[in-house]
Amino acid sequence: MKTVQLKKNKHNSIEYVSEKQNLKAPLVLIFGDRYMLQDKNVFDEIRAVFKDGHLVFGSTAGDITSESVDEESITITAIEFEKSYFTIKKSNVLDAGNQIDSFTVGRQLIEQFPEEGLKYVFVVSEGSFINGSQLALGMNAATKNNLLITGGLCGDSERFEKTFSSYNELPKEGEIVAVGLYGDHLEVSFASNGGWIPFGPERLITKSKDNILYELDGKPALDLYKKYLGDKSKELPGAALLFPLNVKFSDKNKSIVRTILTIDEKENSMILAGDIVEGSYVQLMMTNVDNIISAAEIGAVQALEHRNNKPELAILVSCIGRKLVLDQRVEEEVEEVIEVIGKETTVCGFYSYGEIAPFNSEMNCQLHNQTMAITLISE
Repeated sequence: MKTVQLKKNKHNSIEYVSEKQNLKAPLVLIFGDRYMLQDKNVFDEIRAVFKDGHLVFGSTAGDITSESVDEESITITAIEFEKSYFTIKKSNVLDAGNQIDSFTVGRQLIEQFPEEGLKYVFVVSEGSFINGSQLALGMNAATKNNLLITGGLCGDSERFEKTFSSYNELPKEGEIVAVGLYGDHLEVSFASNGGWIPFGPERLITKSKDNILYELDGKPALDLYKKYLGDKSKELPGAALLFPLNVKFSDKNKSIVRTILTIDEKENSMILAGDIVEGSYVQLMMTNVDNIISAAEIGAVQALEHRNNKPELAILVSCIGRKLVLDQRVEEEVEEVIEVIGKETTVCGFYSYGEIAPFNSEMNCQLHNQTMAITLISE
């Protein structure tokens, strides 16, 4: 595997941040600021550098390399696979008009890939219209529980206005791009970890629909949430990113974190980043900088644990909620990962509106919030 990284800042042209080398028909992952990605001149500039490259774009809430976490920039990571090969498929969740069916889009996206030799799929999904939980379920439905899928929902900094992604064209809304990797030499491992701590009593979800939470213990969910937030409730919906919900499934053996995207005062409800099911239990969660940084380190150890070979590429997808908590120390969670996996590994990734990965030790992917999902690849 050969890799090269480049960076484009708002007022500068593309610059190499690693040793320049010529790559043959590389996979080019382009993560960055939504406004910059919309600029046709930027697209043309990247295409001029990688004339035969397969360009995958995704807008972010911050792009990640081993050197820094940046906003108002674009990070370009080009990868040439020497013993393996890849193919790229795409769908658009807006193609069906107002009837968005995230499950079907996810299933049909994965069904496009030839099965023989398919080892791993990396997904860059739009993050504005998609129901990430249903997308994950649909992708799982197209597999035989034998295909690893990781990735994330694109971001738009802290604006939450529009997200863009594309393959070999100017980025646009609604697009979902999937990169399938093939080959016997591929080794792919993963882990996801959060570092958020539940607090307060568990509450039973007594009324919900898809990703809308109406009632807890028979009472309006938003009222209870505001009660626990106290003075912080005045800062809603922004403050909700700092106090997500821990959702326990009915058997209580598994739980998943759900970010609250916005609130509906009229309906006294909360709109979450993924589905929640009636009969599940929820608790509020909180964290601090040290917990988040430690969780990133633990995730890296887990991802590295059962590998036979050293990783050559690390794709990190972390949540915007973590970034808000870390603030000026945001680069520390990336530094902890690098300390574990080794400085010789090429690191790329982005801050997202949702992370796609299985539960650790499982295969079917899930939508996560407030985690860092780490994928390590070598051939």
